[in-house]
Amino acid sequence: METKHFQNLIDGKWVPAQSGKTLENRNPADTRELVATFPASDKQDVDAAVAAAKKAFTSWRLVPAPKRAEILYRTGEILTQRKEQYAQDMTREMGKVLAETRGDVQEAIDTAFYMAGEGRRLFGQTTPSELPNKFAMSVRMPVGVCGMIAPWNFPMAIPSWKLFPALVCGNTCVIKPAEDTPLSTYNLVQTLMDAGLPPGVVNIVAGFGPEAGAPLVEHPDVRAVSFTGSSEVGRIVGQTAAGSFKPCSLEMGGKNAMIVMDDANLELALEGALWGAFGTTGQRCTATSRILLHKDVAQTFINRLVERARKLKVGNGLDESMQVGPQISQQQIETSARYVEIAQKEGARLEIGGHRLTGGAYDNGWFFAPTVFSGVKPNMRIAQEEVFGPVVSLIEFSSYDEAIAIANGIQYGLSTAIYTRNVNLAYKAMRDLEAGITYVNAPTIGAEVHLPFGGVKQTGNGHREGGTGALDFYTTWKSVYVDYSDKLQRAQID
Repeated sequence: METKHFQNLIDGKWVPAQSGKTLENRNPADTRELVATFPASDKQDVDAAVAAAKKAFTSWRLVPAPKRAEILYRTGEILTQRKEQYAQDMTREMGKVLAETRGDVQEAIDTAFYMAGEGRRLFGQTTPSELPNKFAMSVRMPVGVCGMIAPWNFPMAIPSWKLFPALVCGNTCVIKPAEDTPLSTYNLVQTLMDAGLPPGVVNIVAGFGPEAGAPLVEHPDVRAVSFTGSSEVGRIVGQTAAGSFKPCSLEMGGKNAMIVMDDANLELALEGALWGAFGTTGQRCTATSRILLHKDVAQTFINRLVERARKLKVGNGLDESMQVGPQISQQQIETSARYVEIAQKEGARLEIGGHRLTGGAYDNGWFFAPTVFSGVKPNMRIAQEEVFGPVVSLIEFSSYDEAIAIANGIQYGLSTAIYTRNVNLAYKAMRDLEAGITYVNAPTIGAEVHLPFGGVKQTGNGHREGGTGALDFYTTWKSVYVDYSDKLQRAQID
């Protein structure tokens, strides 16, 4: 297959990085395959992209919201037609199996149609004035130029979460895709252009975080920043944005717990555990990385989970028979291996996996065996720190209250789950779990686009993606007063 060479998208034109530098996008299942090359951009390229977005904002903000929405609706239709092609591209660049990359594209389709509907629902409020012959209302206003930094694990879905609500609200955008998976963002933006998006409304600057991401966050004409990634980088992004008082949406790490009570449907819980822990090779911020087991069912569950995990087929995601793909990079393999070593030193019991897969086709990719640790204590690093790999920790508890305390006893608060047939416990868990998302009788992954997505504590800073929560970030409120009394009226005085 011929290697493609992509350029930055600035003001509707494809241009190389001004430095002339490029970066490689390689297939993590077979690193011999060069999927494409992309620009390795720097501040000069960011400055040009922001200038283009700033210029486009003057006209884009005046396009009626329903008309902006029509472009998103056409984008959803075109994405539907190209779903298989884009899924294949995504598996080649990111590694996760085709069933999952099709789901990733579908999430962008769902977001397009949902946000298209919001073009006729950007509601404000009207309220009675305290004075006679005076009208009071609030309206949503676009923010301006929005800078966006996307992660590699959902390389089309997450950019759609950022771009589509921003666009329907009347903003213009500069997006820096993850350097590991830029192709899917390019496919998404190309679809927007094919649907009729005017030049300069969305601009792409590819590159690495320090060279391209940092100048985007720092740029004085960027009025809001949306970042998805690690808590370490997110802290830097948030502190930088705060220096110029620009709104900043941070969606960061997780250490998500799935509680299995003694009355749970164990077969259902096992299926959820396998999907939650090893779906996307554990490379989700919502991955089920801790499974809390009631002591009365713990050993039965452990035995059956290990048996199931041993049968998982790991390999190239383009093979429809595979269930688990590669990790994204050598760095992620090293992280998984390091945490396996840490866990063993802490006294956790390695039940299965714990090593990089080698031999045959594995030698050319970044494959790690599905890994299960039992005997994990809540304060162990393996139970506290995000691994972002196919590694799951099993922790035993004796009571509901103890399970909740363990689940909440971390720095993160993204997603949680409980398996129980007891409706009272289910509702208590919805109330008691410190997280932005709680599932009942389902694993910690599987969010839908029309509900808010995000977390508490060090998972985020209070903003949400998805649903109307995204509209709140990409708009500002303006209060409007119309006085038709034909005389001066002084609020709170007259």
